[in-house]
Amino acid sequence: MALTNDEKEKIVKEFGRHDKDTGSPEVQVAILTTQIVQLTEHLKVHKHDEHSRVGLLKMVGKRRRHLTYLNRKDPEAYQRLIKRLGLRR
Repeated sequence: MALTNDEKEKIVKEFGRHDKDTGSPEVQVAILTTQIVQLTEHLKVHKHDEHSRVGLLKMVGKRRRHLTYLNRKDPEAYQRLIKRLGLRR
């Protein structure tokens, strides 16, 4: 369920401000979104996996906080990011 290093590198190249950028809100939101999608698919098969469900809810909350921060600091980057990721906000 965890992302491989190759998957993370691909996300960093696509959303990062530079090659080694792992800390910007855009990259963190993109990584969390990928993990959320994977975990959601896992929970569709394993409906009673409550520990994973709690982890999913924590990831969703963390992503929401990152998006709120990004919207406050750079609304244009926020709009571009949610459009690229296909988020509803």
